[in-house]
Amino acid sequence: MGRKKPGILIAGQPVLRWTLDVFEATRGVAGVVVAVPAEDVGAWRRRLGDCRKLRAVVAGGAERQASVARALEAVPADVGWIVVHDGVRPCITPALVARVLAAARAHDAAVAALPVAETLKRGADGWVKETVDREGLWAVQTPQAFRAELLREAHRRVAVDGVGGTDDAVLVERLGVAVRLVPGLPGNVKITRPEDLPLAAALLRAARRTR
Repeated sequence: MGRKKPGILIAGQPVLRWTLDVFEATRGVAGVVVAVPAEDVGAWRRRLGDCRKLRAVVAGGAERQASVARALEAVPADVGWIVVHDGVRPCITPALVARVLAAARAHDAAVAALPVAETLKRGADGWVKETVDREGLWAVQTPQAFRAELLREAHRRVAVDGVGGTDDAVLVERLGVAVRLVPGLPGNVKITRPEDLPLAAALLRAARRTR
């Protein structure tokens, strides 16, 4: 599915538009910056032109972390709090965004997450090597929210030492900051494979009917 996932149509809308609509409906979110592949910036500016909270569409980087860093450059310096979200997670709700943002305001950093429910195995060469104790383990999602200067400092550190991470929370953790866990949503699907699309479509249609 590659880099074009945000443009895939689900229930009549691009994935990214579904995601942006949630932030449009979230009180406490004043503006949105979107990072997309460089070759798609113009097209997405046109497609999202009617979104009242959209402040900028910027060229992302080769990796997620680089895309966030570039989006941060477009966020005004006087913004106090930043929510980071994967554009290909459209099945969130304004309530979840608000809960994560409220937790960040109270604790400086917060992430949506769910306790791990499945049995975990560590494997190698097609064989189980050990069973991993899942006690205390959480599967982290987005949205993730941070005090703005904290997130900026975390990304400055990456630029200096070259050590990245799989999400923004781990960058903040390296600064010695505790990150608050906020219960996420079981239906917070990240669209990475074709088989994710029918589930996301069903969830989005159901959400549309209940509005």
